[in-house]
Amino acid sequence: MIKPANNNSASMDDPSASLMTNIARPHRPLSLTARVMGFVALAIGLSLVLISHLILGAVYAHFAEQDAEELAVMTISIERVLDESLARSASLEEALPHAISGHHGVYFEVQNQVGAVLYSTFSDGLSANLVGAAPVSSIHAENLLTWQAGEKTFSGAVSLITTGDQEFMVATAIDMGFHLRFLSDFSRSLWLIMLLAGSVTLLAAWFGVHQGHSPVRELSKSLRSIQADRLSVRLDPTVVPRELQDLVASSNLMLARLEDSFTRLTDFSADIAHELRTPLTNIITLTQVGLSKPRSAEQYQELLYANLEEQERLAKMVIDMLWLAKTDHGLLKPDFKWLNLTDEVQKLLDFFEALAEEKNIHLELQGSAPEVLCDRDMLRRALSNLLSNAIRYTPSGEWVRVKLAKTADDMVTLAVQNPGPEITADQQVKLFERFYRADTARVQQGAGAGLGLAIVKSIMDAHGGKVEVHSDKGTTEFTLLLPMEQQT
Repeated sequence: MIKPANNNSASMDDPSASLMTNIARPHRPLSLTARVMGFVALAIGLSLVLISHLILGAVYAHFAEQDAEELAVMTISIERVLDESLARSASLEEALPHAISGHHGVYFEVQNQVGAVLYSTFSDGLSANLVGAAPVSSIHAENLLTWQAGEKTFSGAVSLITTGDQEFMVATAIDMGFHLRFLSDFSRSLWLIMLLAGSVTLLAAWFGVHQGHSPVRELSKSLRSIQADRLSVRLDPTVVPRELQDLVASSNLMLARLEDSFTRLTDFSADIAHELRTPLTNIITLTQVGLSKPRSAEQYQELLYANLEEQERLAKMVIDMLWLAKTDHGLLKPDFKWLNLTDEVQKLLDFFEALAEEKNIHLELQGSAPEVLCDRDMLRRALSNLLSNAIRYTPSGEWVRVKLAKTADDMVTLAVQNPGPEITADQQVKLFERFYRADTARVQQGAGAGLGLAIVKSIMDAHGGKVEVHSDKGTTEFTLLLPMEQQT
């Protein structure tokens, strides 16, 4: 005996087995809420980052414009002092210290045309950013220079001032410490506000998604309440949102198919029980009769022959049901070959000739047809079922005719025609269902189980063709329509 524990220990000792198990296990997909919330969180995050960047950029640009305006005012004030001092021949060294008044955190330096410093408020001299910088004609936020000296950050520009016949190089700068501190505090406050706004928005989005999925939960609850005895229930598409109406329609279609399949399965099970009951009852009865008293060998032999007939009938019924089950599930694939229908039909007619002569029935083949691509065994089985039915219902002395022809749409027709009881239109609709008999009196031994025409239809479906029946004025005709070539 193999103990389950050995298998478990082997799998524990083999890490590769555990690894393969983990690899084979499929990952559960994300829930709809998680997917929507992930997308919303990404969209909100990107939007808030973009908004924060735009706001900080706008504030920084505003400060840069303010600095540019103040530097321009400083430059104009210095230019005015230079004009007045040169006009009065006053000392520039004495006038320049008073050029800037009322400004805090500002610096400037004035050089003459030979580069000599006339006055400077820079404690360490000009920064390397200003030395050699090209002078600008007018100061704007776009042409400001920014640099850091020690712990301070400056923003400045260099201007060329011409007064009389002299040129002066004027460098102006502003300490940006106040602006940077404000921007730092403002940035922290802005991110805090954005984080709070994002959290509130995500919470609102989650609540909206949760409420939006409420119809889906109600729909799921309604579907769970449908049991096998309530397959006739249909969902109302008018009480769900428009996005779910297609799902409701598909669910109703699925329920209709399930109901139809369940009904057919129930009827099929009942038909099987009914069909199996008769031969089994006959076998049991014959056996009980045989055992009721001593009998001769000949009598026992007759009982065994009778039992054998019933057993053969049961075996044929089971084989036919298994064949139909395999074709329904696509387990039997036709072996397509080119066949000469005239030769195949003639061989079958020769085979049925003895049975027909026994009932004084004549068999006749009419017409011809080109070769077709089909399965030989399946075609013979379908035609044999039609011929056996035709011979069974044809009165003595009449004809059973097999007609071959080719249609205009490249289809080959194989028709089996015989005189006999007429099949009504209502009966023709159900004629190819399993266990259905147009003649309800055909329950006697040897009458068949009602699977022959169902097998014919199944064979035609496998070949991409169809079977039709026409019954009128005492004549019944079954027609097989086969495509000349199979569609790939």
